Amino acid sequence: MWKRTYSTVTKEVTKEQLWKLFADVNNWHNWDTNIEFAKIEGKFEAGNHFILRPKGGPNVKIQLTETIENNKYIDVTSFPLAKMYDEHLFEDTSEGVKITNTIWVTGLLSFIWIKLVAQKIVNDTPTDMQKQIAAAKKL
Repeated sequence: MWKRTYSTVTKEVTKEQLWKLFADVNNWHNWDTNIEFAKIEGKFEAGNHFILRPKGGPNVKIQLTETIENNKYIDVTSFPLAKMYDEHLFEDTSEGVKITNTIWVTGLLSFIWIKLVAQKIVNDTPTDMQKQIAAAKKL
């Protein structure tokens, strides 16, 4: 299994602001420059799914597997013979809110999906977190 984690700490936003930002899937395109759109019908909760289209890519169905309001969510994307999991964790610390993003890929063809998808997401994570903080500040 391939796994990568990145964290940052900020005093600029709260866990509640971050949760509100992510739970509003239909507006992700307003702050995530790597996607054309994301669309969810119904609630941002485990068992539901959303459709996301990366810039220049096909629509991708992403399943929410765990959601704990104002704390974390995990989603999974199924590829042929591989799955990519993405965990977003928000924790209060004495230094501020710690934001952690962990991505892991499992399956027989995981090496292909790491190269095609997961590594780019990991590479973009530090910049993306700063965009998320900036967008959450406005909520």
